[in-house]
Amino acid sequence: MPETYLSDRQLGARYSVHHLTPRRWLNEDPTFPKPVKLSPGCTRWKLSEIEAWEKSRQIAK
Repeated sequence: MPETYLSDRQLGARYSVHHLTPRRWLNEDPTFPKPVKLSPGCTRWKLSEIEAWEKSRQIAK
């Protein structure tokens, strides 16, 4: 199955936060998934890594 990639705006919509917030999370939370650069000017997060991060946060609570 092909990987799905999310933009910062899609992540912002997913969590109901400003689209720059996921980039701030990169600096504040070492467990937050790192984005991948698909091409110049195109950075995205792997949905599979985001979902795994969400699950790890649920378990930690």
